[in-house]
Amino acid sequence: MDGAIQIEEAAAAGQHEEELAGGHSYKEEEEIFSRSTQKVGLFFATGLSGVLVGGIFGMAYAYFGGRLASGSEWTRSISLAGALFVGAFLIPFLKYPANPPTVGDPATIGSRTTAYFALVALLLLVVLGTWYAARTLRERGGVGAPVRQLAVGLGAVVAVGVLFLVLPAAPDPGEFPAGLLWDFRLSSLGTQLVFWAGLGVVFGLLCERANRREPLGS
Repeated sequence: MDGAIQIEEAAAAGQHEEELAGGHSYKEEEEIFSRSTQKVGLFFATGLSGVLVGGIFGMAYAYFGGRLASGSEWTRSISLAGALFVGAFLIPFLKYPANPPTVGDPATIGSRTTAYFALVALLLLVVLGTWYAARTLRERGGVGAPVRQLAVGLGAVVAVGVLFLVLPAAPDPGEFPAGLLWDFRLSSLGTQLVFWAGLGVVFGLLCERANRREPLGS
């Protein structure tokens, strides 16, 4: 992030010098929040979003937990966290990988944000539809596990492919240094992987611990 900010500041300084050399006036944009303030805000925003996602995960588990095929709270928690990680981050990451500042036209940030969240919402519906289709076929019987899994998996792949084709393409990074770009993207991927893995593990352990407690008054 700091490396991307340095590139952004260097580009702004170069534009300033070019405009002055050409006899044009240059009006520096007023900085609403300093970089240090933005970093502190990012820290607290990350924490709040983690709490929000954790609450949503708990509600989703309360609804889907008893409907999952897994036999224990541990495997149910891990399975749900894995499914949400794939649908809410991993597959959207393949279409719209994380980009540092200076990548993409600032004028299109609204449309790009809308396209990203639309993809996330639609992919979560695909994950839900895939789970429902697999559950329905399993309960009806008459369809072997290999055929059932291949059919459901193929349907999910087709749905994801259609979404990738319909939604706008990701912005071109242009001349942004490839090494710095992929360091940023892999850091983002690693952060989300740790978050979802930690959420699934901690929630599963807490559920297993709650089940081992003896009822009060026994």
